[in-house]
Formats: sequence, C-alpha cells, structure tokens
Amino acid sequence: MGRSFHLAVGQAPAELATTQDRLDWLRETLPRVAQQGADLLLLPELFATGYNIGERIAALAEPADGPIAQAIATLAKAHGLAIHYGFAEACDGVIYNAAQCIGPEGVRLGGHRKLVLPPGFEHAYFSPGQACQLFTYRDVRIGMLICFDAEFPETARHVAALGAELILVPTALGAQWGWVSQQVIPSRAYENGVFLAYANSAGTERGMPLLGQSFIAAPDGQELARAGAQPEVIYATLQLDRVKQAQTRLPYLKARKTLPAGIL
Repeated sequence: MGRSFHLAVGQAPAELATTQDRLDWLRETLPRVAQQGADLLLLPELFATGYNIGERIAALAEPADGPIAQAIATLAKAHGLAIHYGFAEACDGVIYNAAQCIGPEGVRLGGHRKLVLPPGFEHAYFSPGQACQLFTYRDVRIGMLICFDAEFPETARHVAALGAELILVPTALGAQWGWVSQQVIPSRAYENGVFLAYANSAGTERGMPLLGQSFIAAPDGQELARAGAQPEVIYATLQLDRVKQAQTRLPYLKARKTLPAGIL
C-alpha cells in the first residue's frame, strides 16, 4: 500500500467581519473536518484578517507567533490536524501577505510570504516575499504559494523542482476570474506532476464578490474535488504514488533541462 494523505480545503464565508468571527467559524468547522480524518485543512488567503479590508490590515497584522497563531495552534492540537491559513505578517517594520502551517503539536511547520503583489491595493499595504520553501509533514513534501504567485508557471515549477509533491495555494480570487480557477491553476498540477490544492473564500466581502470554486487537483490532471459558489469544505485522499507515476510518464521537470540554451 502506497503513501496516502487526507486533505481538506475550507472555503470560508467571505462575510465574516472580524478575526473573532473567523476563529469562531473555524472552531465550529473543525470537528467535522477531524471526523473526516483530515491530516491538514487548507484555508484561504488572509483568512485570519479578511482580504478586502483596506487600512485595517496594519492594525490586524501580527508576528508569525502572534495571538491569532496561538489560537490556531490551540485548535490544531485539540483536533489533531495541521491548519494552513493566510494572515498578515508583521516583521521588521513591514507587513507581508503571508500564510503558514501549524501542525497538530501546535508547532509551526512552514510559511510563505506572497512573492508577487497583483495590480491593486495590495501594493499599498504589503511588501513582497523573496523565496519559496518546502516543509515535510506526515512524510509528504509540501510547497506553498499564494494566489497570484501560482498564476506564473515559473513559481509552481520552482517548488516542484525543489521536490514538492503537494502545493498549497490559498487565494482571494474575485468572481470575475473564473477561468483562473477552472483552467489556469489546475494546469500547474498537470504540468509539474504534483497535487495542488486551491482554497478561496465564497460570498461577498465589503462589496467584493469572491468566486469560491476551491479545488484539489491530481498530478495527472484529474480533479479530485471542487467546491461551488457557497461556503463549504471539500475533501480528497491523495495517493502519493501518483506523483512519481505522473512525473515518469510525462517527465517535464527532467526534459525541460534539454531545451536549447537561452530558453530556460
């Protein structure tokens, strides 16, 4: 029997107005997620604060081990699973659009700062991150990107080349960008032979409609689960042997090194 990993993606309600509302929703949701046997719950971009909240970002930003992180660590320990969530990270006088994963022992497993800030308000509040890293959890090598990061083929290819078997992508994708969720991001799983999970919010946040349509994609292009337009949690069991099978059948990561000089 090959390795397996049980993944949950929480498509949270966009209307949750405060951090406490968001933690309350998470607290109410986690018993069902744990009952399903999930190893990890992936939550959306800036889940802890909300995305479309303007200058309130500065007041709600916190260090990676701040009060929100401590509250989520308590929940992760209580339910015996890892929680990967987006938050505004305050560090060295600047703020990052960040995400981190806290394991079932309440310890931070890994984190990521958004690399590429899209056109719009994010430039007014956030500084860009500078690197990608992996973490290993329950024998799975996991890479991280945030929203716009994953719309660049180079970023997903980079973390796949580092050895990621699963890429976690929290997002705050607006309702007008359906083709991104339906076509662009699923292709990142296929073209790298990895699993990829995409967690969006659903509903409307301060006048901004969010698409929903979170999904979990397999290395061979199969869609394992997809949410609709309403808040929900989706689940999939990842059979990790499928990564090696996909990368052997279509060895993009190796074959790209044979491209003519100047193309890479």
